[in-house]
Amino acid sequence: MHEKPRSPIVPALITLALIGFMAWTLVKHQRRAEGLAAAEKARTEATDDRAALTAAAQKARANALTAEARRLGAAAFKEQLAAHLDNDHVRRNEAVLAFKDAGALQRFLARAKDAGLTVMSSSEKLLSARVRYASLDGLASEITDNSSDYEEVGGNFIAEIPTVPETEARTARSQVPVRDNLLGAIGVAGADNSQWGRGVTIAVLDSGVAADATFGQRVRRLDAGHGVSIEAGEGHGTAVASLAAGAAADAPGVAPAADILSIRVTDSNGLGDLYTISEAIMQAVDSGAQIINVSLGSYGTSAVLLRAIEYAMQGGAVVVAAAGNDQAAQLMWPAAYSRVISVGATDAMQQQLIFSNSGAQLQITAPGYAILAAWADESRVGFTGTSASAPVVSGAIAALMSAYGGISAQEAWAILVAHVNDAGAEGRDDDYGAGVIDLGWALESNDPTRVDTAISSHYYNSKDGTVDVVVQNRSATAMSGMTLVVEVNGAVSNVALPWVDARATTVVKVPVPEGAETIVNTTLLNAGGVTDKNPANNHKASVVSLGGGE
Repeated sequence: MHEKPRSPIVPALITLALIGFMAWTLVKHQRRAEGLAAAEKARTEATDDRAALTAAAQKARANALTAEARRLGAAAFKEQLAAHLDNDHVRRNEAVLAFKDAGALQRFLARAKDAGLTVMSSSEKLLSARVRYASLDGLASEITDNSSDYEEVGGNFIAEIPTVPETEARTARSQVPVRDNLLGAIGVAGADNSQWGRGVTIAVLDSGVAADATFGQRVRRLDAGHGVSIEAGEGHGTAVASLAAGAAADAPGVAPAADILSIRVTDSNGLGDLYTISEAIMQAVDSGAQIINVSLGSYGTSAVLLRAIEYAMQGGAVVVAAAGNDQAAQLMWPAAYSRVISVGATDAMQQQLIFSNSGAQLQITAPGYAILAAWADESRVGFTGTSASAPVVSGAIAALMSAYGGISAQEAWAILVAHVNDAGAEGRDDDYGAGVIDLGWALESNDPTRVDTAISSHYYNSKDGTVDVVVQNRSATAMSGMTLVVEVNGAVSNVALPWVDARATTVVKVPVPEGAETIVNTTLLNAGGVTDKNPANNHKASVVSLGGGE
């Protein structure tokens, strides 16, 4: 896995430490406001109340900053500033400054040197600056003297490649590796995908993409401040790119005809930061990328990152990001932003990987366990984690764009998320988002003859003491006359199912006897004369122990 174990309590500790400087009381307001700008059909009700910063919110944050600076006084203000800028979760001796308008930015740039600040980078499009300071005195004075120019002042949060816990740190749930069956795991086994992604550019914001036979000459590289070369032995970005667009038989990707835009955002220690990622998102959009993959992140965020994501959305692009591997009930940023396509991880059997982060913002899940991928020096590995799942979704969006012709990345995403396998509890849930990717179904969404009924999930409902059997109609039309054959510890019963609309589900609750291990086998029978496209998904078996799950 090439990655180190990480304590599941880390996100909780980071969450407590990374409160937005001088505007933390407005963060909840910001997240509730995000949904006002979205209006996307593909978004679920759970994320509709989060949206981009409104002008009113920006003004309120600037006013709060001004008021707080005046209230505290110079000494206390400097102490508060140090608490937020001097910790292990941000770049040391750096600050990220977000300004309320272009004039405020230009005024700051004119006086930065006199304040003892070194401007490492600035952006008119992001209305921001990344600065280094030798002493907090100059920075504190600059902010208190000109606080009305600022929307936000904060640290430059470190962004890390998600680590994968060692096997012994997980539960005993059996996890099934994907290996070289990636296409089969996303519902397109045996498909000729050689032209998928043609004309589409996928930006990979990561540790850099090395030259490899699986890419041919399709990789272009941009410098976002860390150069374009790869650290010796570092293969994370190469693995990510190969799953999205690899073409070789020993490192196959979803969309092997897509072009790759590699933007290295990590330093020599393998760490990135949110300001560099924000600038790289802007570079990717300006360089023509329609899909931007970010398989790293942070548990802190900033106004600058949100501005970059909004810029990408306004340019017609999508940002796809890994949810994180900390078994946390929250997502890393940028995945936590509702406008981002956040991706959790499943195994080859569409079971959520135990370490995959969950949360209301999770959009979709995809294979992410031991997938054959390219690595450094043209080697091959079994790649695991939400870092692997995100590029699978990026590749699927590219495949849909080329298959349907003329549709945008955002339109392709809307098709993909509308045709997912309903895993876990019925409907959208925090563990699977809308469901598990099914590219085969999405590619056939316009086929009026498609018939595919499926047992989508066995979900142990501890509240009701039942196994909820979720039956999903993945057909183009409504289905009737179906029967579910249920066998519980050898006892068989037949359940007549109601009419099920296209893309809809129905649930059969199977009581679980107390105090014993229960084996549940289910088989779905269609009405006579119906030919099911995928009869393999009409059977499912589960073993439930007392107090356990699927």
